[in-house]
Amino acid sequence: MIFNCDTDPATVQTKTPLTAKAGMREWSGLALLALPTLLLGFDLTFLPLTLPALAIDLQPTSTQALWIMDASGFMLGGFLIIMGTLGDRVGRRKLLMIGSATFAAASATAAFSTSAEMLIGARAALGLAGATLMPSTLALISNLFTDPRQRALAFGIWATVFGIGYALGPVIGGYLLERFWWGAAFLLAAPIVGLLLLVAPVLLPEYRTPNSGRIDVLSVAVSLAAMLPVIYGIKQVAKYGLVPNAMVAIAAGLFFAVLFVRRQRRLADPLIEMSLFGNRAFSVALIVLLVGLVAVGGTMLLATQYLQLVAGYAPFAAGLWMGLAALGMIAGGVSAPLAAQCIRPGFVIAGSLVLSAMGYLMLAKVGDGAGGVVAVVAGLALAYFGNGAIAALGTDLVVGSAPPEKAGSASAMSETVQDLGVSLGIAFLGSLATAIYRRTMLDRMPDNLAEESREAVSDSLWAASAIAPELPAGLIQEAQVAFVAGFNGAAIFNAACVTVLAILAAVVLRHVGTIGAP
Repeated sequence: MIFNCDTDPATVQTKTPLTAKAGMREWSGLALLALPTLLLGFDLTFLPLTLPALAIDLQPTSTQALWIMDASGFMLGGFLIIMGTLGDRVGRRKLLMIGSATFAAASATAAFSTSAEMLIGARAALGLAGATLMPSTLALISNLFTDPRQRALAFGIWATVFGIGYALGPVIGGYLLERFWWGAAFLLAAPIVGLLLLVAPVLLPEYRTPNSGRIDVLSVAVSLAAMLPVIYGIKQVAKYGLVPNAMVAIAAGLFFAVLFVRRQRRLADPLIEMSLFGNRAFSVALIVLLVGLVAVGGTMLLATQYLQLVAGYAPFAAGLWMGLAALGMIAGGVSAPLAAQCIRPGFVIAGSLVLSAMGYLMLAKVGDGAGGVVAVVAGLALAYFGNGAIAALGTDLVVGSAPPEKAGSASAMSETVQDLGVSLGIAFLGSLATAIYRRTMLDRMPDNLAEESREAVSDSLWAASAIAPELPAGLIQEAQVAFVAGFNGAAIFNAACVTVLAILAAVVLRHVGTIGAP
């Protein structure tokens, strides 16, 4: 059965048959596992709302602001696989508890950061801690739910809770920002982690396998050496053009990527089982997850800036609009697994991505007028709907496409591409929109503008907004128009990519059977 997501029986320390129905204990365990999922969803969406306040307080450059946004995601993506292997060796529940405590400590550090560099470091620590949470929750869900239909529903609930975190992040974050300061929302991790640490030993049994593969530290280092230079190069190209240091960084990253793949093919216990990519369904599902999350991750960042810096909403009001849009993710996460019991998952994914493409096309036509807010919320809701659907079905499809003995490696890959996708989206689409903004503003700034002001205005809209009272009349409006042009350009790129994904899913995944089908 192509949707058989069962893990290796040796990893499950229970006498329950692999097809047993889950009971009250398992569903209660899922509710507990939803807490770190909720926390991570919240962490991704409240931070963009704070960027205007951060610009005034910490004075980050546009490059530093992007690093504040995506440092967590890159560390998360780089260490997910090694943390999954570590969880197999020390125990998944134990790793979940250690990672949660570390996440709370890093959140407190981020809340009281006094410089952009300190906040970037705290965000990197959050990513490292988050890398322990995602594979642990996913592996425990796979262990708790062995019936295919129940497991697919559990993944759908997991994606839905992540969507709830997406929805609550801007609303609660905006409220706390207005009542206190930009770092207050980070402190919400403390009570959530406290509850998890208190209840996990009661509800979650320990799962570990005595025969897990050894951790290849060199592979981890090479994977980071491949990823980080490429992203650095993308940011430098967006800011300065095709400068030599950017090209060298990208070339170095690609070089290490080749070394990483070659090393994985030679290792007896690789971090990534490269043979899995020979399965077309597995590969296409990963591509859908990666590119789909790239699109929505970058759009989320740009939409929050639009609502505050162009539409002029206060953080709490902007958060309410973002929370309303995020209801689309909840709808997609709930409906997709149910629909896939009657309709082939490839067609469900394709249909959801078509709706996302329509949403991005709406965003591509957004202007700076009164109707822009409605268009942004409606378009973002459609984009979120598709994201919820692929998050719910994608993990089950990736794991189910792999042989049972390789299910652990497959699930780690699923989590890696999702978190990496969000980070790449923030970096790439943020850089694309910034490049369009800068190119537009260079022709609109008066010649007599002071050099310091010129640098701020050409850097980003939030930097220009921070010194708006010092600018000539009408220049901040020109900056808003330039930002909207960048937003539109990123949306057009997303619409094209998601449309190709929909066709790819419908064609390649059309043979995948409905969930629970014999």
